[in-house]
Amino acid sequence: MKGIVFTEFLEMVEKKFDYEMVDDILTMQDLPSSGIYSAVGTYSHGEMVTLVNNLHEKTDIPLPVLLETFGEYLFSSLHKAYGGLFSHVTSGLELLNSIEEHIHVQVKKLYPDAELPTFNVLEKSSNKIVMEYYSERKMGDLAVGLMRGCMKHFNEEATIEKDMISEDGKKVKFTVTMNK
Repeated sequence: MKGIVFTEFLEMVEKKFDYEMVDDILTMQDLPSSGIYSAVGTYSHGEMVTLVNNLHEKTDIPLPVLLETFGEYLFSSLHKAYGGLFSHVTSGLELLNSIEEHIHVQVKKLYPDAELPTFNVLEKSSNKIVMEYYSERKMGDLAVGLMRGCMKHFNEEATIEKDMISEDGKKVKFTVTMNK
């Protein structure tokens, strides 16, 4: 998993809680990286799972809520850092529709070793998109947060439905419907 995800997660924790919370979640368990992350580095997905679980243990905030909150925060951070990747789109649905054919292609150019989830568009209309998500990392809740952040960025309101296709969370179907 790319380091920017780790650095942004820790920044979010510091902003929403405080630096002590960051220190606590980094030191609750031994991490292979010792909790030292570079935005351009690559780290085990398991470390992110550990950090999120540690935050859950410290706050009692449900894991899906933590991941969705982080996803929303991460979208904003990624837009600030890589706004050029989004310059071709004018709406949230348009951006969601371009994840595989444009966004992920550009990300792979920047980070050839990035392991990205797959988003297959199953259905698209002017006010709705249905997508199938696949990832070994099982981070559908993070994807929901990223979608919410996307909609918020475009000042749009949408309902996001998440349907588990596989019990293990590797495959999820998302239906994003624009609110009138």
